[in-house]
Amino acid sequence: MAKYLLVGFGVTNQAVADAVRRRGHEIVVCDDNAGAAALIAANERHLRLVERPDPAMYERLISDADIVVPSPGIGDVHLALDLARRAGVPVRSEFDLAAEWDTRPVFAVTGTDGKTTVTALTTAMLQASGLRAVAAGNTDIPLVAAIDDPAVDVFVVEASSFRIDHSDHFAPKVGTWLNFSPDHLNLHRSLESYELAKAKLWRHQSRDDVAIGSIDDAVVMRHLRDAPARHVTFGARLEADYHVDRERLVTDRGDVLVAVDELPRQFPHDVTNSLAAAATALAGGATVEGCRDALLRFTGLPHRIALVAEDDSVRWYDDSKATTPNATLTALRSFASAVLIAGGQNKGLDLGVLAGAADHVRAVVAIGDAAADVEAAFAGRRPVVTAGSMHDAVSAARRLAHRGDAVLLSPACASFDWYRSYGERGDDFINEVRSLIGTSS
Repeated sequence: MAKYLLVGFGVTNQAVADAVRRRGHEIVVCDDNAGAAALIAANERHLRLVERPDPAMYERLISDADIVVPSPGIGDVHLALDLARRAGVPVRSEFDLAAEWDTRPVFAVTGTDGKTTVTALTTAMLQASGLRAVAAGNTDIPLVAAIDDPAVDVFVVEASSFRIDHSDHFAPKVGTWLNFSPDHLNLHRSLESYELAKAKLWRHQSRDDVAIGSIDDAVVMRHLRDAPARHVTFGARLEADYHVDRERLVTDRGDVLVAVDELPRQFPHDVTNSLAAAATALAGGATVEGCRDALLRFTGLPHRIALVAEDDSVRWYDDSKATTPNATLTALRSFASAVLIAGGQNKGLDLGVLAGAADHVRAVVAIGDAAADVEAAFAGRRPVVTAGSMHDAVSAARRLAHRGDAVLLSPACASFDWYRSYGERGDDFINEVRSLIGTSS
């Protein structure tokens, strides 16, 4: 019997605790910010929960452990990881544990932006091809919980940098890296450590596996060249294995999937995500027909440039999931003229780069803790007003918008200054828009 120390006790490590206990091992839990939900979950499981351990307590806990399992939200700067390495105590992720307990194939999707969408679309393609696939990992279902279902054929895993970095030997059958831009610099030691965490996606693959990368991203391609698995590319350029030719999405074998104008969503990043999902699904056993069917049906996920309403020829879009500057730049470049609502809790990123899409911006409404940084990014280039609530932000955006504009909530920041999640932020925006204009799309 081994003793597992779980660092953090959110949804994933609660699932880890259940899985470890079923296999007869001992568990101790600690949490730096244990809220009511974590305390209730520990009590329900009759587990010891050490709240807010100091360095000395962490040393004692780790010296008494056989395996340390960090929560996926713990970055590489966390004290527990350093102490575990110094003490020689193995650090394992839920991916490692799932691989020990289950041998069914795992397809992994990572990237700064687009992971959830491509994971969902890949899963839909596999299901439409007759495979029993489930999305897991950085989703509502941790992988260690998903493997409990014996009916599943394949797991499509949304792999965050933290989950990959915490893994000792993660080797997905198919590993897809969508893109790379600065993110999570409040939790990673440096931009380089964030990049290397992503690159571990391919490190332990074999020649029988598949490594898929964006031909349009120089960082991704640099690491793909060193990947031991078979290489597949996707992207806007014709030389990519999966590409667009004469406004049609084409596979590496020349099969036409769909025309661009057949897609329910046709923004440039929607096309790229579609190519990435098709490359992943087809490498994992999907059919061209299954991929085509899923593409024609997939209308996107909430809070990702989702049309909320239209009023006086102004369209309102919820892109609350855009928690990095790069995601906001991608959204802005999808519109000719937009009123941007941006700001929130910065993750240590340079918001000044938002000015790179100023040609697509009519005006800006700055919100949240990072309002001053948003204002500075556009100072002297575009009109900027500051709003102290989402109600005020929506009202200001309406005054600033002209006929034919888009109003775009695309914050480039996390939501935790005003909200518990980006979803709650997006829902507040939707409610304020519909309250203001009295109709919805």
